[in-house]
Amino acid sequence: MIFTEPYPEEKNSRFQTFLSGLLCFSKKTIFIFNRRLSSAILLSEINKLTINTKFMKQFISILSLIILFQFQTFAQPLVETKPENVGFSSEKLKLVDDLANQYVIEGKTPGGVILVARKGKIVYYKNFGYRDIGKREKAQKDDIFRIASMSKAITTVGIMQLFERGLIGFDEPVHKYIPAFKQTRVLESFDASDSSYTTVQTKSPITIRQLLTHTSGIPYSDYKGNNLNVIFQKFGLTQVGLSHASLTTEDFINQLAKVPLAFQPGERYQYGLNMDVLGRVIEVVSGMKLSDYFRKNIFDPLGMNDTWFYLPKEKQNRLYPVFSHTDNGLVQATESGMIKLLDYPKRDDNNHYAGGGGLSSTAMDYARFIQALLNNGQLDGKRILSRKTIEVMTADQMVALNKEGKGYSQIPGNTYCLGFSLITEQAKGMNSKSVGTYEWGGYFSTKFFIDPQEELIFVGMTQVSPNRHGYFWDRVTTLVYSAITD
Repeated sequence: MIFTEPYPEEKNSRFQTFLSGLLCFSKKTIFIFNRRLSSAILLSEINKLTINTKFMKQFISILSLIILFQFQTFAQPLVETKPENVGFSSEKLKLVDDLANQYVIEGKTPGGVILVARKGKIVYYKNFGYRDIGKREKAQKDDIFRIASMSKAITTVGIMQLFERGLIGFDEPVHKYIPAFKQTRVLESFDASDSSYTTVQTKSPITIRQLLTHTSGIPYSDYKGNNLNVIFQKFGLTQVGLSHASLTTEDFINQLAKVPLAFQPGERYQYGLNMDVLGRVIEVVSGMKLSDYFRKNIFDPLGMNDTWFYLPKEKQNRLYPVFSHTDNGLVQATESGMIKLLDYPKRDDNNHYAGGGGLSSTAMDYARFIQALLNNGQLDGKRILSRKTIEVMTADQMVALNKEGKGYSQIPGNTYCLGFSLITEQAKGMNSKSVGTYEWGGYFSTKFFIDPQEELIFVGMTQVSPNRHGYFWDRVTTLVYSAITD
């Protein structure tokens, strides 16, 4: 006997609906819908007390398949568990506490949040240090951090969604979606005395794939010193990569298309504003603002309620301040004068959405995002990408360029896929991470990685720039792997 709601798709789980649907077609069953009870009653041969043995065997086989389907299809929620339940040592994880606290005491980091999960279960989720050193105000688990370039992973997923829906192709020219890039040229020479420069034509158009792999020739403004920065400023492109006080995403990208490329498209890897361009591609293809697209297709499905380009007023007091390492020690950046315009998450929404660096988030929100990727594209029954699309996304894209010494890294096996750095077989043993691990970080010293072999995710949040102790996360990562017991 199975009871279900009268409208299967509204209140029943997919498991209940699927099970009742299969059983209703058995010759040995009768399906009765009772309006008064608002339930469906499934009875096997109401007039008999015995069940045919052959049918029972068939039923058990079907039920086993259904249960297997249930567990394979729906990812387990991201909840905390005792570390030993998923192959971790609680005692060894305490070394992470010791290291983090020591770095705070020594003034190497102000504080932050660390989250580690394995097999869909959180084994370590702690805040450490302070958000206000002078007032000894402790960091909190739900503090919101400027994730800067960790925004790129989210923009990458947005592009991959369009790809798997057949709306874009990787080797299509970007000018198909943003016509301004038809006129883009390549920098040939620059005269520092008067800031004049010459350009040449591109040999081939910039493609979506080149934007995803930072091989388009579009750099950041600080590429090779100050030369390109001067050119960026000529076109009104300041504050690039995080936000812009006056230009919308559309206006910003159209201006960026006028800036000459640093080299011919596809020639080599160079980190740059590529994801900002892809953010605009998402807007054009979807017909939505990038913020709305993310909310509908990524944030809401995954329950990422604290991830925003521009924070709602009620969340702004949770924004963690940025600190800087100076000769006088660790100070809040707004006091040091070394970093400006750090209030961008608190600005009013002006329709500028930097897909390469404009988002702010919490450790838990971001963990839910990368857990979905580890789960082959889904979390809590909500799917954002298919398994096959993630396989495409995490395949090495730098094989040819790496051989020429023009790829992501000079270290063999330390390479780049679509939107992430990637560890391949050649880099095995360089650190504790497994082959297939993909990862990235953010300008303000945030960090994440996804290790499919170990079913492991890591999120590290703090806010330091410049950071003289950037190896902190490497040391934390070593301790995390050392705590694995199976």
